[in-house]
Amino acid sequence: MIAYVTVGADDIARAKRFYSAFLPALGYGLEEGPEGLSYVLPPIPGQSAAMPDLYVKPPFNGHPASAGNGTMVAFEARSQSQVRDLHKAALSAGGADEGQPGFRASYGPHFYVGYLRDPQGNKIALFSADPNEPGRDG
Repeated sequence: MIAYVTVGADDIARAKRFYSAFLPALGYGLEEGPEGLSYVLPPIPGQSAAMPDLYVKPPFNGHPASAGNGTMVAFEARSQSQVRDLHKAALSAGGADEGQPGFRASYGPHFYVGYLRDPQGNKIALFSADPNEPGRDG
């Protein structure tokens, strides 16, 4: 199980604006500290482990942050409309479009996804795969 994901950021204020535009709608709370931002999900009663946290921090080695080539963090939304709404909110908060929300031919018929880059260039996916919503073929 993945416990946490960390992405680097040189400008924590810009990163906070971007991530705070959509992560609270997905249930994440923000904890700020001198080392950066921690977006955490509340523990679920009866579960031994929570879903992965997201940490946004300057690199430990002091070098500039850079996006990993081929690295992406994906967040599951509750619906296709939430994917669209959060994608739009993240763009308004300083993100860059990397693929408008919609279906992709190479994924299952209900996989609805939008792609973004955060202000540092890290790739983010917002997706829904609810089989009760309309699919790609209908």
